[in-house]
Amino acid sequence: MFKDQIILVTGATGSWGYELVKQLLTYNPKEIRIFSRNESNQFTMKQEFDNNPKLHFLIGDIKEKESLNEACQDVDYVFHLAALKHVPVCEEQPLEALKTNVIGTQNVIDASIICNVKRVVYISTDKASNPSNFYGLSKAMGERLIIHANTLNTKTRFVCIRGGNVLGTNGSVIHVFKKQIKEKGKVGITDLRMTRFFLTLEDAIKLVFKATFESIGGEIFVMKMPKCKILDLAKVLIEASNREDVDIEILGIRPGEKIHELLLSEYESRTTIAYDDEYFVILPSININGLEEHYHNFEYVDIENYNSSTALISRDQIKEMLQKGGFI
Repeated sequence: MFKDQIILVTGATGSWGYELVKQLLTYNPKEIRIFSRNESNQFTMKQEFDNNPKLHFLIGDIKEKESLNEACQDVDYVFHLAALKHVPVCEEQPLEALKTNVIGTQNVIDASIICNVKRVVYISTDKASNPSNFYGLSKAMGERLIIHANTLNTKTRFVCIRGGNVLGTNGSVIHVFKKQIKEKGKVGITDLRMTRFFLTLEDAIKLVFKATFESIGGEIFVMKMPKCKILDLAKVLIEASNREDVDIEILGIRPGEKIHELLLSEYESRTTIAYDDEYFVILPSININGLEEHYHNFEYVDIENYNSSTALISRDQIKEMLQKGGFI
């Protein structure tokens, strides 16, 4: 699918971008354009990929239409990763989150249509499901814009994927906890009841490719992910550190933060199908040509919602997951 194709990845200098680009290169594309506004990260990434001639680095911001239109020239596939992602930052500066996560996403849609891109894949988050913070709300709006784009007069197809917390990404709780254990001898947890969905970077990119290869346009692909208590995660990391003097400090929930995350809301579950053993697909509530016919043989899920508070994995399973990712 990607052989001899030109691919644009927005926000490609983050952890998702690194892994996505690494795996895209195995398909022998003609060119991969790395579009981000972080000059330092681009320089580092260029060195780490040994100045691969297939990678072209473009300084740009998705808030600026002109630079996006230029970056999309002759592009076949767009992977839209660029976003403001930290909950506290988006709570404190909601206008900036709106400009990047919502208006920026519409700019990606417009540029892709103008340049006749074949397919656009939007990277969303579990926080977009029944959002309680501005980050989740802005990503939910991005999802709606991407889905609605399939109703426009264009051959470009648009699809979403919705992931959870990816192990080891920039700002990941794992890195935060390990640093706190090493430097402070204590771990800060907002609430002892807190649970989260987790997946590896490899699984995250597997989800991206699943949606790219098998979508019609207008769906939200969701991977069935393991769920664990943050407290259990912290205890596994403390045990792995071989320190016996590490305390756990209760910090209190930050504005907009949930105790449990939600991958499928009650409303969404009405139009969600069990795609296979590993994936759900959320179908849109609006009419998009071809979707109903394509999925008419699939069964709808029999759940009111899919949140992170049930069927939690054990500490042994968390340890195994962290060992597999090389974090302990």
